[in-house]
Amino acid sequence: MMPLQLKPPLPPMEARAVDEIPIGDAWQYEPKWDGFRCIAFRDGEKVFLQSKAGQPLARYFPDVVDQLRRTTTKRFVVDGELAIPVGGVLSFDELQLRLHPAASRVQKLAVAHPALLIVFDLLADITGKSLLGLPLRERRQELEAFARKNLKAKGRLRLSPATTDLRKAKKWFDKVGGNLDGVIAKQLDAPYASGERTAVVKVKQIRTADCVVGGFRYATGSRLVGSLLLGLYDEDGLLNHVGFTSAFKVNERSELTKKFEALKKKPGFTGNAPGGPSRWSTERTGEWEPVDPKTVVEVTYDHFTGERFRHGTKIIRYRPDKSPRQCTMDQVEHREGKSLALL
Repeated sequence: MMPLQLKPPLPPMEARAVDEIPIGDAWQYEPKWDGFRCIAFRDGEKVFLQSKAGQPLARYFPDVVDQLRRTTTKRFVVDGELAIPVGGVLSFDELQLRLHPAASRVQKLAVAHPALLIVFDLLADITGKSLLGLPLRERRQELEAFARKNLKAKGRLRLSPATTDLRKAKKWFDKVGGNLDGVIAKQLDAPYASGERTAVVKVKQIRTADCVVGGFRYATGSRLVGSLLLGLYDEDGLLNHVGFTSAFKVNERSELTKKFEALKKKPGFTGNAPGGPSRWSTERTGEWEPVDPKTVVEVTYDHFTGERFRHGTKIIRYRPDKSPRQCTMDQVEHREGKSLALL
């Protein structure tokens, strides 16, 4: 038996963004899960989990390592997505909590909310042979055979669905939000192009919401506005921090600084605030300036989960015609959809 031909770090094949799902017999469609990309290597008792950036992940996901060691097949390399379900919904917050320096803390989290590895490609087979040169249609056949031996429908190692039926792909796209981050389309005749974006595209839904500006952050090392902090009112009338927007041109920042420095006023957010109970905190979370919540902006976003926009938003326009109190959570709450039923 030959040595495992693939070794970490192995740059994953990536996707380029497009506006519409491509049509035709040349494509396979898959859900784009809201998780951490992960390439998993198993060679006997040795298991290595690699992040999208090539960094080791095994110490943060000992539960997944344990599951991979239990598979019938002893040698393989798979590409997939790490995810953590909480109450039937995938929680990106829980994934972020796993990136903790204390092993005892990680183990406690793993027991409370075990992680899944949702597998969508097989990169090396039981003999150690690399499958990167095979077209996707052949790799998918190999993966499905691997799945029948090693993956369970309700287990912690699961096969991600795939289809060539455009109607089914569009149904997945309609469910985007919550667990799903979009739809992936891959060319069936393409090999696995490690580190490239040549044969895979991703499609995300772009939606809009009206939000209140409850504060701002200065740009790093500057006294100019770097980002505006966005809020939505909940049913108790509290303004909760839900995200940010920073897509400003350089020549706009001076005017924004004058505008929002003139509105400085505590508390800004009256519910969840930057530095509050949100698990999305960073080292700069507490460095923000509260403003009088008078300004309404309409923003575009692609994903809302964990009571927050997952990515930065972009302002379409200011809404002086709209009362801040009209900017409520019900605009986005239905986007916290459950889509684990796809697995």
